[in-house]
Amino acid sequence: MATTQQPLAPQLQDRPRVLVVGGGYVGLYVALKLQKKIANAGGIVTVVDPLPYMTYQPFLPEVAGGNIEARHAVVSHRQHLKQTELIQGRVTAIDHANRKAVVAPADGGAPFEIPYFDVVLAAGAITRTFPIPGLADKGIGLKTIEEAVALRNKVLSKIELASTMTDPEARKAALTFVVVGGGFAGIEAITELEDMARQAVRENPRVDQSEIRFVLVEAMGRIMPEVTAEQAEWVVEHLRSRGIEVLLNTSLADAEDKLKLINMADKSPAGEFAADTLIWAAGVQANPMVRSTDFPLEPRGRVRVLPDLRIAGDEGIIDNAWAAGDVAAVPDLTGKGLPDGTCVPNAQHALRQAKVLAKNLWASRWDKPMHDYKHKNLGAVAGFGSWKGVANINLLGRIGLKGPLAWIAHRGYHGMAMPTFERKFRVVGGWFLSLFSGRDTTQLVDLDNPRGAFEAAARPAPKPAETASK
Repeated sequence: MATTQQPLAPQLQDRPRVLVVGGGYVGLYVALKLQKKIANAGGIVTVVDPLPYMTYQPFLPEVAGGNIEARHAVVSHRQHLKQTELIQGRVTAIDHANRKAVVAPADGGAPFEIPYFDVVLAAGAITRTFPIPGLADKGIGLKTIEEAVALRNKVLSKIELASTMTDPEARKAALTFVVVGGGFAGIEAITELEDMARQAVRENPRVDQSEIRFVLVEAMGRIMPEVTAEQAEWVVEHLRSRGIEVLLNTSLADAEDKLKLINMADKSPAGEFAADTLIWAAGVQANPMVRSTDFPLEPRGRVRVLPDLRIAGDEGIIDNAWAAGDVAAVPDLTGKGLPDGTCVPNAQHALRQAKVLAKNLWASRWDKPMHDYKHKNLGAVAGFGSWKGVANINLLGRIGLKGPLAWIAHRGYHGMAMPTFERKFRVVGGWFLSLFSGRDTTQLVDLDNPRGAFEAAARPAPKPAETASK
């Protein structure tokens, strides 16, 4: 364990600390529920995350599609965690035996140790990728707000640039958009982007809708395992009715030059074509930071926990250690989770697990009874662009919805699930305005080089040499 290089503020050093590793769904709600109670008891809640906000990931497709303002899909830690100590950085190691963690500041400063009394692992998940040639260079995920904004601008930029291209092959590649992964994230991403692209083309007379090509690549024989087989088939028909190509039992094999596909049944070639935009939405995996801890992990790399969300290994419960969300293998007591008996890694479970964890952690301080996490899945909702969607709602029985009603259910559920009233108001207000003003297809350029214009002005091009006098 490294020695302390950068001490914390003196007034906080001796206060019993609840260290929350990660500021996503679980981290935000644990801190919201505990910050006042812990402070009144003489302690402090500390959240460590490299970002100063929590991202509501179900909204990323709508951010990419221009239906939600990017800042409205995130929740500021500083604004809403008034009684929480916030550290912008990454926890790189945890020594629970000595109740210490190593934090690497986000600004690249020297790592330092931070002591704690309780630790909550809430580091979430990262995009799961495979060693496919060219994927790291050409692909982009849809797991962060930055990726969603970049995708929106890239799609709009490609349409605009293609409209003045004279090389037919370059133009075709620019107007080809590929999404790998047929789960909720991939389906919502490709439909929102297709909807936005359709509007952008209507506004640009130099591009015809027939030139736009969207391709969905899914390795399994069906899409969206969260909905019924009948609904999944309807979704495929819906996508194809919009001109979206759906390639099932197909996998991406190479992305270095042209995209090369293979048939999963016999590993035979399934075609190749050029595409300037490759979106990877083929699943997630637990944050690998948990491998730098002394906590027990299960085969998929998640922390092992009991139904009450305490971390436990073969030798029993580990005191003062908790975990929830995508980074934890939480037993699903309803019996309807993953094949290994754990909860599906989604926002619905993470939000509810966080509230149970906060109650149990506080109860453990006073030797009060703790409760197991048990939540019946309310169903699944997905939006496919304006007034289009699919929903599978479990209330008084299973209710299947398609089209506008499903889209309304999608927006209603996520509008309520968005953390904090202030963010709900901004999101819902934006939706209301879009009913009259439509989807925003304004392209923002040069976000990766914001100083370009200033540098050009500050470093004017040299004047051409004066003609020598005769």
